[in-house]
Amino acid sequence: MSNHLDPLSNPLNIETIQEIDNFDLPIMQKHYLRILAHCLQILKIIYADNSDEYQNKNPLREWCDNQSKKFDDEKFSDLFYEQLESTSKKLSTFSRKIGKSIEDLEIDDLVLLVKQR
Repeated sequence: MSNHLDPLSNPLNIETIQEIDNFDLPIMQKHYLRILAHCLQILKIIYADNSDEYQNKNPLREWCDNQSKKFDDEKFSDLFYEQLESTSKKLSTFSRKIGKSIEDLEIDDLVLLVKQR
């Protein structure tokens, strides 16, 4: 699986971060929204990489394993995988509820999810 992210970079662009900061939400909801948006961008990157070589593998697990190699930390892979898998399930359930796929979710959708929490 190709890795489109530098391990020290943020998959959220500055415009998205500023957009989140401008929402009229309590600070904890903004923080949760940033985490969801960050995870969503990672999931979109993983889903966009439709390599045949990973067809029979768990692409999320593979991506997390590749990230952990950069930090030489196997525990990172397990923990990051658990967190992304949990978020993926939450986003999948929510996206079905609103009639979208995860890949089609946008920041306004995530705001709705955060407000429902």
